[in-house]
Amino acid sequence: MGAQDTLPVAAAFTETINAYFKGADPSKCVVKITGEMVLSFPAGITRHFASHPSAPVLTFSISNYCRLEQVLPNPHLLCCDTTMSNVDTKEFWVNMPNLMSHLRRVADQKPQATYYNVDMIKYQVAAEGIQSTPLNLAVSWRGDTTSTDLRIDYKYNMEAMAAAPSPLHNIHFLVPVDGGVAKLQAMIPTATWNPEQQNILWKISSLSQRSENGGVGALLGRFQLTEGPSKPSQLAVQFTSEGSTLSGCDIQLVGTGYRLSLVKKRFAAGKYLADN
Repeated sequence: MGAQDTLPVAAAFTETINAYFKGADPSKCVVKITGEMVLSFPAGITRHFASHPSAPVLTFSISNYCRLEQVLPNPHLLCCDTTMSNVDTKEFWVNMPNLMSHLRRVADQKPQATYYNVDMIKYQVAAEGIQSTPLNLAVSWRGDTTSTDLRIDYKYNMEAMAAAPSPLHNIHFLVPVDGGVAKLQAMIPTATWNPEQQNILWKISSLSQRSENGGVGALLGRFQLTEGPSKPSQLAVQFTSEGSTLSGCDIQLVGTGYRLSLVKKRFAAGKYLADN
């Protein structure tokens, strides 16, 4: 990296959505979305900074900033104009002496690393109930002392990713079923029953608006019981998504001296639960 080179910087937005669904009532859906933005620097940057101590200030802007709440910039590394609130694009600049000393410390601790990740911003995303969930859920249980019918309705919701809808991957639906399950009379689609842990697991590899029925479907299980009735239990769901965020935020570099080599975006389910 010579004096005239632009230094490569990569950015990653990672968001986690926690959601709770109650029956089929959308007004009872509770949602919390948290996120973080990390910048990644190549290992050679420490040598560059050592020979160019007056490196240009790294400045960047975050777009769709108005969707964010409770933003916590890294207090040691980031500065911003605190007078401007409720803006669509927010500019931040890096405290370069602090960044250089931080990267030197990381380089000493991890001499083999090829790049260094630095936490820059933690935030929450403004959520509007069920509209903000990429996968809508409704669970219903019906049964008596001898059998239980479990139905899980799901719907892929591209509106939650207004900026750029991306598929959900590795979707797992896990539900405990008590009441002494003697036999599985029906599973649609096929699922895995774990007799030791008394739970049923459905897996869907991916869901998007291009899926069958636009990503709308149902999971059905019928269980024969010896000690019924079953007590309705909580459904837990997992999924991941690459290439998009729920906030729709993006990053642009401002000024000279640096270039964005990569911007990664992903989100995943945290506690994603549904009750009868």
